[in-house]
Amino acid sequence: MVFYFSGTGNTRWAAEQLAAATSEKLLFIPDELNSACDYALAEDECIGFCFPVHGWQPPHIVREFIHRMNITGAAGHYAYALCTCGDSTGLAMKILAMELSRKGIDLQSVQSLTMPESYVCLPFMYTDKPEREREKTEQARQDLDAFIKVVVSRQSGYRQLKQGVAPWTLSHVIGAYFNRFMITNKKFTVDSDVCIHCGRCAEECPVGDVLFDNLPQWKHDGSCTCCLSCYHHCPVHAINYGKITRKRGQYYFGHV
Repeated sequence: MVFYFSGTGNTRWAAEQLAAATSEKLLFIPDELNSACDYALAEDECIGFCFPVHGWQPPHIVREFIHRMNITGAAGHYAYALCTCGDSTGLAMKILAMELSRKGIDLQSVQSLTMPESYVCLPFMYTDKPEREREKTEQARQDLDAFIKVVVSRQSGYRQLKQGVAPWTLSHVIGAYFNRFMITNKKFTVDSDVCIHCGRCAEECPVGDVLFDNLPQWKHDGSCTCCLSCYHHCPVHAINYGKITRKRGQYYFGHV
């Protein structure tokens, strides 16, 4: 089985490729959180986890799922993880591995894919230019093909990660602050005179945080992962995150 979370589609694309290559069931983590999170593995079934890096850590929804899940007889089954990022991962995979180990799951192989940038809520962060976007996507395809071969052949010890400079600081200082204080939907706004009332923002929100009644409204119930799917999928750029995104670009996988 392949468990995954995705906001703007980068991770979903990778997870779908892995599930198809391994003939494993693809399970969307937000949907799984609405169930008991209890799983029984078939003989020789492998376990995959795919997620985007949020602030150099696994997203809080992924960590919540791991905390709640119970996989019967996980010991001895091949386990792997893949994360997507715009630049670097920090120690996101190490954090994931530690939390999985508490559930009796030992990661054999891990991979990061550098994908087009989608987080644009900080002064120094922008979507990639089209040429750079194409470069990242093509390299990611090659890296994913290589990792699929690793997973299909059940190789152990494969570790292909771009952790960045000072990964401990990225994950445990900057990332810890980011995930505690900056994952919020309170700054989302909609320009009512621009909105075309298509409802796509609500349709694309992976966690159901956006309600739509002529205009989008955010629940403010702690479910938002700040993945910006609502912002990026708006066809007229009517949704913004404060003022900073008003002149920023939009991106989601397969948008061109």
